[in-house]
Amino acid sequence: MRLQAISPDAYARQVLVETAALWAGKRDVDAYVADNLEIARSAFGKRHYRTIGLYDRRTLLASCKQYDRTLHDGSRRLRAVGIGAIFTPAGLRGRGYATAMVAALLDRSRATGYDVAYLFSDIGPRFYSAIGFNEMPSREISLRADALPRKRTIVTPLRDGDWRGVRRCFELAQRGHVHFDRTAPIWQWIVMRMRHRSERPEGQPFNLVVRHGRGVGAYVLGTRLPKRDVYVVDEFGFADEDAALTIPSLLRAAAGDLRRIVGWLPPHGARELLPGGSVRKRRTPQLMMAPLSVEGAQLVRALSQGGKADCCWATDHL
Repeated sequence: MRLQAISPDAYARQVLVETAALWAGKRDVDAYVADNLEIARSAFGKRHYRTIGLYDRRTLLASCKQYDRTLHDGSRRLRAVGIGAIFTPAGLRGRGYATAMVAALLDRSRATGYDVAYLFSDIGPRFYSAIGFNEMPSREISLRADALPRKRTIVTPLRDGDWRGVRRCFELAQRGHVHFDRTAPIWQWIVMRMRHRSERPEGQPFNLVVRHGRGVGAYVLGTRLPKRDVYVVDEFGFADEDAALTIPSLLRAAAGDLRRIVGWLPPHGARELLPGGSVRKRRTPQLMMAPLSVEGAQLVRALSQGGKADCCWATDHL
């Protein structure tokens, strides 16, 4: 058995037609395949993304997606390999092929200089713990929209031309905290996935900004789900302390007449802006990390012991 890269077209033929039932959401197979190919052929796909298969000669036993990211930890930059969309064809399940594939990918990543591997588990931690992953804090928050102050703040819908300002807000808000780096291609990936509705197939995308002059002072990305009476927050950011004070009003405006605001418990530096709410362990998806170097082991230990929330936003989900 061997690990081997799968070209985008071959991945579409061999894997995507099988996984559409699991991950296409409301998209038909053609749209699902087209969206995946758009990502693979983008600047992000060429720099940060590849599809991998475990083969026995010409037989594909299991497959996954690999994402190359950088984790900022103070002045340190750690190479991170993300693993997503782990899949075994129906007739080959239960034989350990997915485990063998992930273990082989970890070995290869360790040998080629990565510091940490990460994934988001939808099946619980036990499967991945057996091959070296550590369960990380994964929490979700739910709060009443009317618990947020209603201040006079002018908010407007996010426009295509606002993404540069959003990126600047993200970088300023995350400074000094552990976070995943976001290059221009990674922002392109985030925008593509929002357009594809791959993460939030239900509801109405609803992204707002507070403007400072011609720029963006603060922003929130999320989705309104009227059937559940909630606004789901994926991320928010701000340019400075004054802009940070507008976040509660921005979230209140995003919720509108919806009763609750829910989402992943924001990372350190952002969750302090929210009032107390109901916080509980998130059952899925659970963030898990595997150290691949001494520096990676130090980071994983610090993150697992040092907080109650993810070190990333829902927009970083694989």
